Amino acid sequence: MAAPPQLRVLLVAVNALLRKRRYHAALAMLKGFRNGAVYGAKIRAPHALVMTFLFRHGSLREKLRAILQATYIHSRNLACFVFTYKGLCALQSRIQGKTYQVHSFLAAFLGGFLVFGENNNINSQINMYVLSRVLFALSRLAVEKGYIPEPRWNPFPVLTAVLWGLVLWLFEYHRPTLQPSLQSSMTYLYEDSNVWHDISDFLIYNKSRPSK
Repeated sequence: MAAPPQLRVLLVAVNALLRKRRYHAALAMLKGFRNGAVYGAKIRAPHALVMTFLFRHGSLREKLRAILQATYIHSRNLACFVFTYKGLCALQSRIQGKTYQVHSFLAAFLGGFLVFGENNNINSQINMYVLSRVLFALSRLAVEKGYIPEPRWNPFPVLTAVLWGLVLWLFEYHRPTLQPSLQSSMTYLYEDSNVWHDISDFLIYNKSRPSK
């Protein structure tokens, strides 16, 4: 079925507008907002679904509400951050007439403060995810720039051993310092596996089902 003439005219006008370079920065902000919203939903929804049904107690309605809320917050925050970041980068480039590396840092610095500065579970998870990758990237950059010598042996096994040693020590003796979702995961793995009553909660279920 062919589109109505008015709709075809509108699509031609919209496509012509999208191709205009003078509006590229503003349109990039809008598409960045769109991509942030979509990516945030795609990342958070499956994670929230699994974690909620594994570890959260409550009715099905409450679980679904928690999944939707977590997905919405992640999607909204990422969309707002991309929009803010791209807008501030474009603004700085326009004011100074060219793009400098510091523009990226300043735009993300302010955007991160405004969008991800609230201390909640979603922002904490996002910030910790970014932190681990930033530390790895800075280590590689330091080697690439010659600030630290390139290791003569593979440091990854030692790093892995230290990380796992620390996280289990923290879990066993300083548990409140760990992020709640990590506490839940580690409780399931290392504590719940110490308790069973019969074959049902040894192999089939994690915990005994209450008798009716």
